[in-house]
Order: sequence, then structure tokens, then C-alpha cells
Amino acid sequence: MGTSTCDILITPSTDMEGRLIKGICGQVNGSVIPGMVGLEAGQSAFGDTYAWFKNILGWPLKNLLQTSSVIDAETAKALEEEMMDAIIPELSRQADLLPKTEDDEVAIDWFNGRRTPDANQALKAAIYNLDLATDAPRIFRTLAEATCFGAKNIVDRFIAEGIPVKGIIGIGGVAKKSPYIMQMMADVLNMPIRIHQFSHTCALGAAMFAAVAAEIHPNVEAAMRQMGGGFDTTYYPIEENVSYYASRYPKYKSLGNFIEKNSPYE
Repeated sequence: MGTSTCDILITPSTDMEGRLIKGICGQVNGSVIPGMVGLEAGQSAFGDTYAWFKNILGWPLKNLLQTSSVIDAETAKALEEEMMDAIIPELSRQADLLPKTEDDEVAIDWFNGRRTPDANQALKAAIYNLDLATDAPRIFRTLAEATCFGAKNIVDRFIAEGIPVKGIIGIGGVAKKSPYIMQMMADVLNMPIRIHQFSHTCALGAAMFAAVAAEIHPNVEAAMRQMGGGFDTTYYPIEENVSYYASRYPKYKSLGNFIEKNSPYE
């Protein structure tokens, strides 16, 4: 979970019965763990969505502050860096304080097209129900919600195709740095999300396979048990938030369907 997302699910080969899962990115036997089928999905933009909004809000800092006659260039640069670093944490804090209502803005997360389910890179994002009361924290909240709904859409596809999703493990920059997003994700999915304690999990996975190849461990599962390291924290769904997002998700789906059917860019 970083600039984009990569969703990897594994299931025993015997449970697949020769099936192909519709609308995902890849399905390869043994690609993750021997004896298991690796299924890959993902979102074309996740953290990039938040970075895009941060850069919009930071435009005056990047383009006007250096021309200020009030402060010197060195101070302007330091102030720019300080403020840019503070935008997302403060937006998260303010967004978390907002009341949740039926009239909240709705967004679609296809800022870089849709990867899964059913890839279509020509699709574009949208934000609906804006008015003059919509401020930066409200827009950030609906962008965060849209990315979480995009993840739910992927989970729902696996389940609809008969592949159970029994647990969620979050790794990467967003998973480690944003409690606000991860709590929202747990609420939207209505599932606990465990955050792995290791920062460089892909490198750790490579080390596990190397340990098996070097016969330090007999198989991948044993290497996982010995080298995994455990989890930093677990985000559990909050009941009142679960019901709120459950009522919102059909609006996300409806808006997405409308955009897909009526896009002038197709």
C-alpha cells in the first residue's frame, strides 16, 4: 500500500478446480508459495491520490512563497518544507473530526484509470456533491473513502468468484504511516487489518526464499514462521463506522457505473 496498491491473495491449488478469476491482473500457480495459486489485483492510484491533493493545496507554497518580500529565500524554503510535510497529517486529523452524514461528498478513485476489477485505464476520477461548504478536509475524506471503496471492490470480486478473503495484512508506506486511512479501510472492509512490523517486507520475503534455497529452512512456511517478525498493530472495525460506510458504498458503485457508461473519453 503505497503510491498504488498490489493485492496478493493465495489459495490452495486444490480449491481452484481449474477456475480463472474474472477481472483481476494475474493468476499463477506457485507464484507466491509452492502448492498455492497466487492471485493478483490492485489499484492504479492509492497514495498518489493523496499526493495529488497535497500538491494542489501546496501550489502557493511551491510557486509563490519564494517571491515573498516578507521573508528571505532560506526561510521561505524551510517554511515550504515544513508546511508540505504537515498537510496530510493535519488533513487526516481534521477529516477524522468531521460528522458523518448522508449528504457527504462521494468520489471515484480512478485518477490513473482502473486496474481491478476489470481493467480500464481510460476511466477518470470524479468528485460528486461539491458545494460552497466543501472544504479541504471534506475533499480529503472523500478521496480516502474512495480509495478504500476501491479496495472493497476488489475484495468483493474475489468473494463473488468463490474465493474467500479470510484476513488482511497491510504493508508499505501508507499502511505504516496513516492510522486514519487504515482505520477507515478496516471499517469499509468490515475486517481487521494487521500491519506488519517490518518496513521492507518485500526484501524480507526475498530473504525467506533465499533461506529456503540455501536449505536454512525446509520450506517457505517454516521460513515465514521463523523470520516473519509479527505485526505492529491491528485495526479493528468500529461498528458505527461500518454501518455508515455500508450505506455509502452503493453510492460509490452507482457513481462509478454512471461514469463508465457515460464517459466522453471512451
